[in-house]
Amino acid sequence: MRKFFHYLFLIILFLSSLGVYFTNRLMYIKKKKDEFILDREKGAGRLDLIKYECLPKREVLIPSPFGYNLKAVAVEPYENNRYIIISHGVTENKMNSIKYMNLFLERRFNAVIYDHRRYGESGGKTTSFGHYEKFDLKAIVDWLKAEKGPGVQIGIHGESMGAVTMILYAGMLEDAADFYIADCPFSDFKEQLAYRLKAEMKLLPKFFLPVADLFLRMREKYSIAEVSPISVIENIKKPVLFIHSEKDDFILPTMSEALYEKKKGPKKLYLAANGIHAQSFNENREDYEKAIDEFLEEYVNKNLKLHLQ
Repeated sequence: MRKFFHYLFLIILFLSSLGVYFTNRLMYIKKKKDEFILDREKGAGRLDLIKYECLPKREVLIPSPFGYNLKAVAVEPYENNRYIIISHGVTENKMNSIKYMNLFLERRFNAVIYDHRRYGESGGKTTSFGHYEKFDLKAIVDWLKAEKGPGVQIGIHGESMGAVTMILYAGMLEDAADFYIADCPFSDFKEQLAYRLKAEMKLLPKFFLPVADLFLRMREKYSIAEVSPISVIENIKKPVLFIHSEKDDFILPTMSEALYEKKKGPKKLYLAANGIHAQSFNENREDYEKAIDEFLEEYVNKNLKLHLQ
């Protein structure tokens, strides 16, 4: 009997250590340093700090429903009510959003860029891969609507985790924007984690994921199964442009294809020929812009009341 309890204790200790280890990997995923992101974007020619500093803008702190502030920058060169909100990816911050912001500024949109919880200048202690972030995105949208009034016209662009956040936000029966652009999202967190466990660590997902999920429920109060864009995509009635690189081996392009197939109503899909994960814009800029222009022309511009200078 003593041996039984000894082995039981060892098993519990092993599973507990495993659960804490995997949930730590998720909750505290290593962030890129702010200086690294800034230097990378400047070095690649995607960020001109002088031009950025000269833009008419205001910094705002928007309260999250979870008790911290979200740092946002509203960039408003135009006297119109067209806005794009940029939702950045995991390990990044709002400076990574500037290249997308510039794309929409060229198309006479104003913009809001912001830091997700735990990133950049926002509060929050953990990353939840879209689960809690979707409520923060709602806070950003609600703030913009309160600021600009009921006539504001909003698009949301999300990259990677930012795209997942955007789909989960719209899919929880909000759908408050006029259009969405989802760049390289995963379709289901459980499926994505299973793929990465096998690809990176050669581990069996059927054994490790239930343990990770149990500890995630205890520590963060949500389940891996709740982070599933494909389970809510049918709730989105507004136009969605799905973008993914054909060579993405981190989040497979088949995930965007599955989301595209299941989404009802207005939608488009652009598969970029070059680049790995989250590099579709960087490696295919001309085609990327063409895909956005065609999407805007087909589904957005004809329905928007433009109030341009």
